[in-house]
Amino acid sequence: MSEPTVSLPYDLTGKRVFVTGHRGMVGSALLRRLEREPVAGILTAGRDELDLTRQADVERWMSANRPHAVIHAAGRVGGILANSRYPADFLYDNLAMAQNVIASAHAAGVEKLLFLGSSCIYPKMAPQPIAEDALLSGPLEPTNEAYAIAKIAGVKLCQAYRAQHGADFVSAMPTNLYGPGDNFDLESSHVIPALMRKAHEAKLSGAPSMTLWGSGTPRREFLHVDDCADGCVFILKRMSRAAPINLGTGEDITIEALARAVMQSVGFDGTLTKDASKPDGTPRKVMDVSTLAKAGWTASIPLQQGLKRTYADAFSRQG
Repeated sequence: MSEPTVSLPYDLTGKRVFVTGHRGMVGSALLRRLEREPVAGILTAGRDELDLTRQADVERWMSANRPHAVIHAAGRVGGILANSRYPADFLYDNLAMAQNVIASAHAAGVEKLLFLGSSCIYPKMAPQPIAEDALLSGPLEPTNEAYAIAKIAGVKLCQAYRAQHGADFVSAMPTNLYGPGDNFDLESSHVIPALMRKAHEAKLSGAPSMTLWGSGTPRREFLHVDDCADGCVFILKRMSRAAPINLGTGEDITIEALARAVMQSVGFDGTLTKDASKPDGTPRKVMDVSTLAKAGWTASIPLQQGLKRTYADAFSRQG
């Protein structure tokens, strides 16, 4: 993308900000962060009140409530198993939510919109670290292609409203997130909550070891959800451009080192064994976050600190 990032301060003072998906991990973090801003109100609507996949309902809600700014954090999310079993649901629901929220926001005169995607929009074999201009430069990871296509469509729709109507609609692509409100179910969770539950259960049972799937050599990047929310508010207030904006730490860690860090945060002092029969996945995935860094924002929560906070929030009360 050749369009430069521009700094057009958007003052949130006295504004009504609508956060979709406010009950999810990202949405709830956004509510916590926006409480520190001088907004007139934070607007939310649970699914029992508003089904974002229904266009007419979203249009009516947006017209009635007239938010000044929107952060679209809602989405159907899940791990590899859910993505592979329900690709139609992941594609349709996320696509419908994106188009309904973006189009209705424009029709209602929303001043600023931030669309949240995911680092999975980039090609599976994109050069590392992944730059924003890698978008649509190669095939996607097949296991979450449906979700990625829906998010790419949302990015492109924001770009189209900018080009055709001059709308100040921007997109942010968070890396792998973790923190309070995460999903700790072993069947459907992502790597950090899965490792944390394994370590916690091993600690409680007095097990001598816990098992890590694969070789432990792949490298991944992780961002605490409170950092993600802070970065989103920074982008909302300070950045405007058509190209997506990568949101992460720009630093990666091996899965083995991550597992040991999780064990330390949990207080499990057993040994770590590896099941080499399990697949490793992509060797490395880390994003180029220089666009956001040049604008003046970097993540502030170190991984070990973030892991300890996450464990305390999710498990400390369980013993």
